[in-house]
Amino acid sequence: MAGTKLCGGDTAFLLRSHLHSLEAATRRAAPFPGRVSSLSPKPKPSRFRIVAMTVKRSPKRLKYSAPRFTKEGGLMYVEADPSGADSWKLEPVVELLKEGAVGVVPTDTLYAIVCDLKSHSAIERLRRIKNVEPSKPLSILCRSLRDIDTYTTGFPRGDGQGHANIFRAVKHCLPGPYTFILTASKEVPKKCVRYGTTTAKYSLRKHVGVRIPNDAICQAILQKMDAPLISTSVKWLKDNEWMVDPVVIADTYGPEGLDFVVDGGVRVAEPSTVVDMTGTYPKIIRQGKGPKLYWMEEEDANSTAIEDLIPSAT
Repeated sequence: MAGTKLCGGDTAFLLRSHLHSLEAATRRAAPFPGRVSSLSPKPKPSRFRIVAMTVKRSPKRLKYSAPRFTKEGGLMYVEADPSGADSWKLEPVVELLKEGAVGVVPTDTLYAIVCDLKSHSAIERLRRIKNVEPSKPLSILCRSLRDIDTYTTGFPRGDGQGHANIFRAVKHCLPGPYTFILTASKEVPKKCVRYGTTTAKYSLRKHVGVRIPNDAICQAILQKMDAPLISTSVKWLKDNEWMVDPVVIADTYGPEGLDFVVDGGVRVAEPSTVVDMTGTYPKIIRQGKGPKLYWMEEEDANSTAIEDLIPSAT
């Protein structure tokens, strides 16, 4: 009060009252008790969803336990546990695939460039990114034998006249490092099967390579997609060599238009074994990680149709 002289006790009382008032105001401003809130205006939330990934064109090997970054037109890079224990990180990858994205995922052999089987525009982009010729067939990554039955005419099941029931034998090696070439069904998009080939033996037949990878990350993506994926192996742009390091893959294919890379660790440069199931007997036309089984034959090394028949399989 003006003109009034305060003693020491009165001054202390007024100071305590002022401090209590400030604390009460702070508690009212804070969104949670015990936390101090800034009085400055809050920044507007980003219009991009936040996901567990690094958004860099030159990604580093970093691990994050919580969502930290957004995708703003760059390359999405997700590091996932090879065991599939953190499959929640794959949710944004699945969403991108459903929207027509093209990206890289690990398999039980090599890394694969993949896209949604039902997206014609994504298949065209995949061919452009990898520079796959129109006459070169693509492979299908499947969840189960049911998918194979849907997108092909199936495996030979025997006819009671001496022809073996290959289906029983195949079941014992799937999931696994094999690509089986089968006759495509009408469910497979035309852009995925071979066409325009100059090899007379196969010019009127449409084939497709199918795989069921024994890889936890790949299977988690397939299950979340609830559909198969079109795939092709990842090679150096100018050399016919496999690329096995996901960081290098991101650096190389990111500028080519790749949308995402799922890092499941560095792989060994060993592709799947490709088996042609369209003839009288199953024939190995590319020996890879999968061992030759008793019911498989080896293709004649001089066959001119081998290169035309092998899909861009992982």
